[in-house]
Amino acid sequence: MNDHSSAHSAHTVDTVSGEQYRYALANFRIAHEKVESQRQQLEEQERQVALLRQRITVLEGGDDQDRWQKLGQKAGGSSVDDFSIKNAASQLEKLINRWAGEMVRYPPVPLEELRDAALVDIQGSAPLDTTEASPMVVQNLLRHIVAETISEGIVNCLIVTNSHDANVHLTRIHEHIFDRDPTVACVWRRQTFSAAVDSCSPEMSQFIVSDHMPALAPLLSNSRSTLTTILDSAYAFSRMLHGSKSTSGGIIDAFYRAFVPELSAILYPRQIELVKRCVKSERGEACRVGASVFPGLVKVTRGGQEGQQTVVRRAQVICECALGLRTS
Repeated sequence: MNDHSSAHSAHTVDTVSGEQYRYALANFRIAHEKVESQRQQLEEQERQVALLRQRITVLEGGDDQDRWQKLGQKAGGSSVDDFSIKNAASQLEKLINRWAGEMVRYPPVPLEELRDAALVDIQGSAPLDTTEASPMVVQNLLRHIVAETISEGIVNCLIVTNSHDANVHLTRIHEHIFDRDPTVACVWRRQTFSAAVDSCSPEMSQFIVSDHMPALAPLLSNSRSTLTTILDSAYAFSRMLHGSKSTSGGIIDAFYRAFVPELSAILYPRQIELVKRCVKSERGEACRVGASVFPGLVKVTRGGQEGQQTVVRRAQVICECALGLRTS
């Protein structure tokens, strides 16, 4: 009897009602779903942390080239080599030449007016002669003024926002940092360009054109869209240069500046590359710059030698005799 009672008691303890069972099962499912949700959240956090670490590596000048190429496109891409620079510059140069050629073939005003306005913007004063304008001369003067605009208005001014004053201020900050510590300046420059505008606003493009070619701009209203396309390409070219990482392992950093030889300047072989044959030079005679059709680029470094400049790409120049100027 006692054994039977003990067995019955044990059986009673091990038994639960269906309602209790369903309640426990529901709670188990809820707990399992919460755990699974937390696991997914942790995985997502780990992915975000990994991406953040990759981004920090990029901004701090890490050596993972593939990672930089994937993450650094907004900041301008990976460290640029001379071939990349020359290739991008060549494409931009073709755009400028095509636009200048169209302007000469279908001029909005007489070629003499285009020539005079271009010379006013380039030299600051109108020409003295009233001779008929040569289409070749006008085309290359247009290429020259656009080269100057790209050089001083885009490449040599860090365009980060659509505010000219803000860009000038940021350019000065960079110069100040670069003088003190080039490596810090490189990281600062890439961080700044990672938040830069994707392209210049129409107002910003209009300001650049009006600021650097005030006499010519009113004559170009019909071709403004094509000129804006050139400026956008020049801005992308500038971002490629300024958004690149250090190519010197952080020991000696550098940044790029553009230069445009002045009209009638002496031809310096180390700085210029003639795009047309110079008969005078072949005869051993002195010749001068007739037009600079695309800016040159120098890499400016602070390190072993203060203010060292290395020509990365020579300015593309047509001499005076090739343009039929001062041939005597």
